[in-house]
Amino acid sequence: MKKFPNISDEDSALFRKAIGDAKPLKQDSFITEKPKPKAYPAKTVADQIAVIKEMIDGEFNSDLLERGDELLYSQSGIQKQTLKKLRRGHYKIEAELDLHGMTVDMAKAALNDFLNQCSARSKRCVKIIHGKGLNSINKQPVLKNKVNQWLLQKEKIIAFCSARPTDGGTGAVYLLLKRE
Repeated sequence: MKKFPNISDEDSALFRKAIGDAKPLKQDSFITEKPKPKAYPAKTVADQIAVIKEMIDGEFNSDLLERGDELLYSQSGIQKQTLKKLRRGHYKIEAELDLHGMTVDMAKAALNDFLNQCSARSKRCVKIIHGKGLNSINKQPVLKNKVNQWLLQKEKIIAFCSARPTDGGTGAVYLLLKRE
């Protein structure tokens, strides 16, 4: 062992006498406690499993609309001028349905009731507000896609398109109904 210049021989001898027959350790480090296990992201894994199950079980539609996509449909035989007038908001809105905050099932029932009432009252042009999906999971427009699918199945609807920005823009649609 190397002697330090500021330690006297007497102090060094006294230290050696005090420690006695000490033997140097072969390992100079020690473990105080077991290492902690790595964090397990249980919530993330659960979310990923839920997404995979939804992808397997849920219906896939490659035509799903994004928030800003416009809706546009007309039956064959409808004049371009009629659709143009509808898109520009030239028809008087005779009735309106707001689907905000509804579940898919509630919205479907409300839409069917609304369209039946409009037909019974001979309404020609109506507006449906489905929203843009800002408060939906993943910020995707759930009702917008559903409304689009439902309207395409109705024979009494001859045309529909996204509303003008002042009437809700891509969060609403104008519908042109058949005259009965």
